[in-house]
Amino acid sequence: MGRKWENIKRSKGKLDAARGATFSRLAKDIMKAAKEGGPDPSANIRLNAAVLNARAGNMPSTNIERAIAKGAGLVEGVRYEHLVYEGYGAGGVAVTMNIVTDNRNRTAADMRHIFSKHGGNLGETGCVGWMFNKVGQVEIDRSQTQIGEDDLMMLVLEAGADDLQTSDETYEVTVAPENLDAVLLALEQAKITVQRGEVTMVPTTTAEVRGDTADKLVRMLDLLEEHDDVENVYTNADLADDD
Repeated sequence: MGRKWENIKRSKGKLDAARGATFSRLAKDIMKAAKEGGPDPSANIRLNAAVLNARAGNMPSTNIERAIAKGAGLVEGVRYEHLVYEGYGAGGVAVTMNIVTDNRNRTAADMRHIFSKHGGNLGETGCVGWMFNKVGQVEIDRSQTQIGEDDLMMLVLEAGADDLQTSDETYEVTVAPENLDAVLLALEQAKITVQRGEVTMVPTTTAEVRGDTADKLVRMLDLLEEHDDVENVYTNADLADDD
């Protein structure tokens, strides 16, 4: 049974914390929310959720403020561009990324180097974007909420969600992008803490990758995730658990 990179990223959360990558991930969530809905958490429900999650992770206020400013393009003297880069990883899998950069040439060179070094190649805009659909996703830590699954299902469906999936550690709500804010607001009003609420890219089809090719691909995806200019990485790779 394979699993997609988004699921693998979630399972790596504790390892990320041990590596000190938690603040970087939280900052990127804040930046994305600020870019999409503005810098005011009281008027941007997605940003409010990201900020609350960052505070729960003990992220310093100065880091939070800096991430909001960068995402909203409010850093004095710096002009940030929001870009989408696309390409192919090892095994020909599709990769698309959201980028925030103050130096397009530097970022493009970095991305091209990471791709080529790991058996991939950076492509033209639109080369793989058609393989993904935009979907709203909300993650809730089961250990941080007392509501039962049935009650939560009723709450989110009434707010406009499409589905609720349960794992050992999380509830994951799937919702059309245009209904995401309504679902987040309903959860906030019910005092249910959200780990993440965002519009993500879900592949319409997946490509199986195994063995050495999978190892090479995962190393590339890790480097992309860790790059300061990369907000999010999405791929249609289907990786085996042991990869």
